[in-house]
Formats: sequence, structure tokens, C-alpha cells
Amino acid sequence: MPKETYLALQAQIKRLQDKAESVRVKQRQPVIASIVRSMHDYSITLDELKNAIAKGVPTTRKSPGRPAAAKGAAKPARQVAPKYRHPDTGDTWTGRGKPPRWLVAAEASGAERDSFLIKD
Repeated sequence: MPKETYLALQAQIKRLQDKAESVRVKQRQPVIASIVRSMHDYSITLDELKNAIAKGVPTTRKSPGRPAAAKGAAKPARQVAPKYRHPDTGDTWTGRGKPPRWLVAAEASGAERDSFLIKD
């Protein structure tokens, strides 16, 4: 098998690009017909389309079949006041999630968790 040269590869790329463009043009016709049909069915004018495009109406959906505010969308995190404080370093912990190392080490050495409670 002969070694492929840069020029041969460029020629092959050009042929594939031309073929892709030809397929794209053929596939556009049914899409255009569908758009025209929808415009007729809903009495949409070209001016309305131009205004929608000018206002930045999205032209594609990012996730087919799902609304913009999809289920499971991240909610802003709420701030939780610290519940425990290390007396020497001032490190704090809210009491949520995994306990910090300083608290685990203090408990391992015999300290009570309640002794680190922040008293207002």
C-alpha cells in the first residue's frame, strides 16, 4: 500500500467536504418545507421571525424534550451558621457532613463534642 501524502489527504478532505455540503443541501429542503408549513399553520410572518432572531430567541434546544429549568437543576447553596469551633485555631464546623479532622482527633483523645459547641 503506498504511503499517503499530504496532498493526497488534502484532496480526499476536499472530496469529502464537497460530498457533505451536497448532502446538507439536500437535507435542508424538507426542513425548509416544514418551517413554511408551520409558519402557514400558525400565521407566523417573516417579520415575527426576524424580531425573534433579533431578540436572541434560541435557535436550538440544548436538551431535546426538556424544559430550560430541568428537574434536578442546582439550587443556590444556603449559608449555614457554624455550630462547633476549635478553641485554639478558631476552625469551625456547621455540624453537617463529615466531621473535620480536628474534631475527630479531639474526640479520639477523649474530648466531648459538646465542649466545642459555639455558645452565643
